[in-house]
Amino acid sequence: MITRSPYVSPDDLYLFNQGQLLRAYRSFGSHLCELDGQGGTAFAVWAPNALEVRVAGEFNRWDGTNHPLTPAGTTGVWTGFAADVGEGALYKYELIDAEGRKRLKADPFAFQSELRPGTASVVARLDGYEWRDEQWLQHKQQHPPYERPMLIYEVHLGSWRLEAPEQFRTYAQLADELVDYVCSIGYTHIELLPLTEHPLDRSWGYQTTGYYSATSRYGPPEGLKLLVDRCHQRGIGVLLDWVPGHFCKDDHGLRLFDGTPLYEDSDPRRAEKPNWGTLAFHFGKPEVQSFLLSNALFWLDVYHIDGFRVDAVASMIDLHFDKPDGMRTWNRHGGTEHLEALDFLRRLNETVFGHYPDSLMIAEDSSAWPGVTSPTYKGGLGFNYKWNMGWMNDMLRYMGTDPADRPACHTLTTFPMMYAYSENYVLPLSHDEVVHGKRSLLHKMPGAYEEKFANLRLFYGYWFCFPGKKLLFMGGEYGQFDEWKDDAGLDWMLLDYPLHAAMNRYMHRMSEVYASLPPLWELDHSPEGFCWIDPDNAEQSVLSFVRYSREEGRHVVAVCNFSGRAYSDFRIGVPAAPAYRVLINSDAAEYGGRTTAAWPLVKTERTKRNGQPVSLTLNVPPLAFILLEPLRSAGRQRKMNQ
Repeated sequence: MITRSPYVSPDDLYLFNQGQLLRAYRSFGSHLCELDGQGGTAFAVWAPNALEVRVAGEFNRWDGTNHPLTPAGTTGVWTGFAADVGEGALYKYELIDAEGRKRLKADPFAFQSELRPGTASVVARLDGYEWRDEQWLQHKQQHPPYERPMLIYEVHLGSWRLEAPEQFRTYAQLADELVDYVCSIGYTHIELLPLTEHPLDRSWGYQTTGYYSATSRYGPPEGLKLLVDRCHQRGIGVLLDWVPGHFCKDDHGLRLFDGTPLYEDSDPRRAEKPNWGTLAFHFGKPEVQSFLLSNALFWLDVYHIDGFRVDAVASMIDLHFDKPDGMRTWNRHGGTEHLEALDFLRRLNETVFGHYPDSLMIAEDSSAWPGVTSPTYKGGLGFNYKWNMGWMNDMLRYMGTDPADRPACHTLTTFPMMYAYSENYVLPLSHDEVVHGKRSLLHKMPGAYEEKFANLRLFYGYWFCFPGKKLLFMGGEYGQFDEWKDDAGLDWMLLDYPLHAAMNRYMHRMSEVYASLPPLWELDHSPEGFCWIDPDNAEQSVLSFVRYSREEGRHVVAVCNFSGRAYSDFRIGVPAAPAYRVLINSDAAEYGGRTTAAWPLVKTERTKRNGQPVSLTLNVPPLAFILLEPLRSAGRQRKMNQ
C-alpha cells in the first residue's frame, strides 16, 4: 500500500474544507490510475475524527490491516493507493473511531455499489462512453423552457414494466422500450424517481446511501448513460429526483460515519427526521456543502442529466417541519427558518446555473415561502420551477366531490389563479397522489364506472389548459385503476379494455394538441396569456376561459362542464372571430364518451357576452371538456384579468 493518492492535491483539500470544491468526485472516492509505473486504485475519504482508516474488501478478505490510508495533514481527509486493487473490486472503508470501535462504511463517493442486499462499494470507471447527444445539447441552449411545451412523464423504473417480482428491466432495455413509449405518447421529458443507490426497494430511492452511485438494480452505469443518451437522441429531456434533504440511517451509510455526527448535525433535534426515520444533512458544514454541490454537478457532468426535481424543500427550510414540540429549535434570530438550508439551496442553484445555464431546477415545495423561483440576486431561492401543490390539492379535492355538490366548492377551481403567476409552476399529478391508500386518479373520481372516466377526461382537459407546465405519473395516461403498486408492474392489460384504450387515445390526442398550440404554453408565466370568460358560474359548475399566445389574435377557448347535466344552446362570450372549430370534445365516442355526431364549425354572433365582443352557443355534454380554436382571427381583443 502506497500512502498517497495522485488525485488529491493540496488545493483540493483546502477547497473541500472551505465548501468550495465543486467537483469533489474527481478527487475523492476510488479512482483507477497508475502511480510510479504501477496500476491500481487511489482512495480518498473524509473522516476527521477517526483514529485509523483502512480499505477492506474481497482482495484482503475484508481485513484492512494491510491497506491503511494516511491522513492528509489536518484536513480530516485520508488517502492512499493500492496496486493490488482493480476494476470491479468490492470494498468498504474500515474506520477505527475514537473509542476504538471498528466501522465498515460504504464509500460516500463510490461510483457503483453492490446489488442489494450487498452493501459494498465497487471500484468502477466512468469514462469510455461515447455520447451522441450533441444535437440535443445545442437544442437546449437555443430553446429555453419557459415559452416551450413541457409535458413530463414521471417514472419509477422498477415498476414501469415488471414481468415478475424483482425481475427489473435493465437500463439498456428501458433505453428501447421506455423511450419508444414516451415518444409515442408525445411527452417532452421523463422524470425518474431517484436513481441514487438505496438499500430498500420500497423507499423508491428517497432514502439514499450512495449519492454518486446509479443504483445497480437496473444494471451498470453505462446502461444509465445509454438510457439518457437515447432519450436525448429522440428529443426527450431527462430529469432526476434528487434528495439533498436527508439520508437513511443504515449502518453502512453516512450516519456517524467516523463515529461522530459528520454529515448530520450534532444536535439530534436538528438531525432527526422522526416521521421518516432519516437524518438531515448539516447544511452549514463546508465539507457537506462540497459533497452535495459536487453531487449535483456529478449527475450533470457524467450522466448528462437535464436537471433535478429537488425533493422535500419544505422540510429543509423549516426547522419545525414535522417536529414534535420537544425537538423544535430556533435560528439565531429566534425564527423557525433553517438559515443554513436556505443558503445551501441558493448556492445549489447558483452553482448549477453557473455551470449549466439551461438546466431545469424544480422545487418540490409545499410551503408558502416566497420567491422560490426568483433569482438569488433578488432574494429568491433561485429555482426556475416549483411544483404547484396548492393547485393539485384543490383540484383533486374538487374532482373527488360528487358533481351535485360541486357548486358549494366551486372556488377551489378558480382560487389557484390568484397566485398562478407568483412563481413559475409545474402542475404535478405525481406518484405521491396515487399511493398509500390515496387511490389512483381514476379511482378518486366519483360516480359509476363510465362517470369516473368522464370526470378524469374532463380533469385532464382542464389540467392541459391551466397555466403551468405539466407532470403526470406513469399509468395515468390510460387510467390505471388500482393505486400504484411499487412492487409490481403497471396494469398494462387494461389497454385491452375499451374505456382504458379510449382514455389512452384521448391523452395521446391531448398531448398532440398541447404540443401544437402555443396558446397552451407560450405565456404560461405571464398574466397576458390567460383570461377568464366566466369563472363564477358555480350554479351550473361550468368554467370557461381563454389562453393566448404571443402571436396577435392567436388563442384557444376552453369550456369545462364539471356538472352531471347537459346544457343545450349554452352561450359564452369569445374574442372576436367569425367561427370556431372544436379541437377536442372529451365526450366524443372515440374517447369513451357518448357524443357520436361530428361537430360542425361553431359560428359566432354579434351578441356581447361575458365582457367579450361576440358570443357563440354550444351543446355542452355532462362532465365534458371542450377546446375551441378560432377559424380565423379578427384581431386580438381580450378582457384582462381583474
